[in-house]
Amino acid sequence: MTDLSKRSLMKVAAITAIAGAALVGCGKKEEAAPAAAPEPTPAPAAAEAPKTEPLKIAFTYVGPVGDGGWTFAHDNGRKAVEAEFGDKVITTYVESVPESADAERVLRDLASNGNTLIFGTTFGYMEPMLKVAADFPDVKFEHATGYKTAANMRTYDSRTYEGAYMAGVIAGSMTKTNTLGVVASIPIPEVIRNINSFTLGAQSVNPKVTTKVVWVNAWFDPPKETEAATSLINGGADVLMQNTDSSAVLQTAEKMEKRAFGWDSDMSSYGPKAHLGSAIINWAPYYIKATKDAMDGTWSTGGVWWGHKEGAIDMVSIAEDVPADVKAKIDTIKAGLKDGSFSIWKGPIMDQSGKEVLAADAVADDAFLGGIKFYVKGVEGQLPN
Repeated sequence: MTDLSKRSLMKVAAITAIAGAALVGCGKKEEAAPAAAPEPTPAPAAAEAPKTEPLKIAFTYVGPVGDGGWTFAHDNGRKAVEAEFGDKVITTYVESVPESADAERVLRDLASNGNTLIFGTTFGYMEPMLKVAADFPDVKFEHATGYKTAANMRTYDSRTYEGAYMAGVIAGSMTKTNTLGVVASIPIPEVIRNINSFTLGAQSVNPKVTTKVVWVNAWFDPPKETEAATSLINGGADVLMQNTDSSAVLQTAEKMEKRAFGWDSDMSSYGPKAHLGSAIINWAPYYIKATKDAMDGTWSTGGVWWGHKEGAIDMVSIAEDVPADVKAKIDTIKAGLKDGSFSIWKGPIMDQSGKEVLAADAVADDAFLGGIKFYVKGVEGQLPN
């Protein structure tokens, strides 16, 4: 075979190989593209927690919120509840509600309007509140200073006699005539206890002290309070205390250049020259507790009586001219009240006739304190029926 023939055969073989390769390539299937990952199934939306409606709380006040004393202190407590719980509560109040049939009407309206926690802030609301509580068993009622309860009504009070005693210690140290005066409101044990405690405090530092009392038969009546304070000063009293709700007594003392105390709230601004100190009530701790009880289901009936130990009672803004040793004595009393080592009502204690009402070293319990219907030795005049 010639070289040309060999080259021809090789060329044919190469062409055949190329063609075969082409045929094989044409017969191969194209590989499929990888499948896309499936979209994730969205998780079911979490069910929203049902929105809790705010607790509706109402307060009934015996005086105006601007009285500077009793009602002003309660309203500060209401504001403390709002600050503590924010939008979890809605509070409302009705001021200057008389201790009469009007009280029942107001309490009934508040319960009918969806308030489920209602505070009545004076002794005279007790009977009206009992009536309304019976008709609204799902509403929780709180009555200040009373003694009757129901399944849905409890009582609360502050140990105002602790503040009165501390005022007495200061008064007994500052008096020049040894005659003190008290403008008193309603002759119930609470008020009588405060008059006596004021006198006991004064006698603890000055046994010569006597106390005169003028009753005005009202919690808030500035003209009558002014008249009573004037009468006491004209009768020789040079230091006054009150168990009424306005600043009239302190202002009268300022005008007549005598000394006096603020009551229930810090009244120092009403008579800065006359002011010796203010026996204040802080209702905030109790109102916050009661609100929390209603919210978490732990509310129960009964009675609560808080004092300096629980942060409810204090003596504040003591005048600069009160001697340092007297201020130190007040601090010692506060410490003793706080840790339970000091008792204001500890025998021997005599009534104004000289009869022993509490034996030596005996300490009065709350039942004794809650039923006081006598003047202690040193208080002048006859106790009203």
